[in-house]
Amino acid sequence: MLGILRGRISPCFGGVTSVYLRALHPIMNFMLRSPKTSGVSSRSMRWFRRGIAVSGLGLAIVAGLAAGTENLRSALSFHASFDHGADADFGAGDRRMFNLSSLNHPRIGKPGLPAQGAIRIARGAGKFGDALSFDRSNTNVVFFQAEKNMPYSTSNWGGTVSFWLKLDPDTDLAPGFCDPFQITSRQWNDAAMWVDFSKDDKPRHFRFGAFADRAVWDPKNRDLEATPMAERPMVTVTRPPFTRESWTQVVLTFEGFNTGKAEGQATLYLNSQPIGIVSPRVQTFTWDPSKTIAMLGIAYAGLIDDVAFFRRALTANEVHQLYRLPRGVAELH
Repeated sequence: MLGILRGRISPCFGGVTSVYLRALHPIMNFMLRSPKTSGVSSRSMRWFRRGIAVSGLGLAIVAGLAAGTENLRSALSFHASFDHGADADFGAGDRRMFNLSSLNHPRIGKPGLPAQGAIRIARGAGKFGDALSFDRSNTNVVFFQAEKNMPYSTSNWGGTVSFWLKLDPDTDLAPGFCDPFQITSRQWNDAAMWVDFSKDDKPRHFRFGAFADRAVWDPKNRDLEATPMAERPMVTVTRPPFTRESWTQVVLTFEGFNTGKAEGQATLYLNSQPIGIVSPRVQTFTWDPSKTIAMLGIAYAGLIDDVAFFRRALTANEVHQLYRLPRGVAELH
């Protein structure tokens, strides 16, 4: 019961249902087969049967939730809560945060947060505990190494990225594009996944891009604005729900990448709701994992919290469960 009381369902609950029902079995047999000899009235029997049904259903639900949490736990590959500083809490690779003064290559950062203080840990300001805060004056970028933290495969690759944002895009952001998240070993339009806020729209649009190798998705090297909308591997949200008053969860799932077939698909979720899909297409991502970085807060102003990577594409039900975790991803490790 401690698991439930602390807001976390223990994996052992999968077996509790069967143990509970086995313990009830002799009593049920006696009362259900011999109501008269057991001295139980028919009205009491009806309530007894209803109680057994409700109890069994409740325990089955608990067991199902425990199994779902275990599926999320086994898929988790990286988590940064920012509750214990800037470095990640969980990860198979380098868990240190690094900072860059520009996006020029080579992107070799320095460990820790920038010295200027425009990016800092905001105590108690997070969706869960503390958060990473970006001032409008910030000109730096922070990142985590993707190698082993975001498992990469050259064949049939998939995964999930999750994080929370809190800002008013139209008030807080400086003019120009802003990428709260971008992961690549090259450029934004060359084997990259990102979300951004557009620069000229009012209200500013929120966009999700899943751009394969430039030679695959755009062999003509066109400007994005000259590319037909149907060929742009993007999802655009014209009226996104971001505000200063509440947190918004962003989840990006992708699957069927690096198969050489037109079956690579990516989905954007906001607050556990599917918002749009980058339709199936050839999604070849040629990464050098040692040079791939997951960047946070490019030209961003606001709060970011609970950044997590998963080693496969989560299902819609799993995304919903992730959204409902009382203590966030910390419950999974």
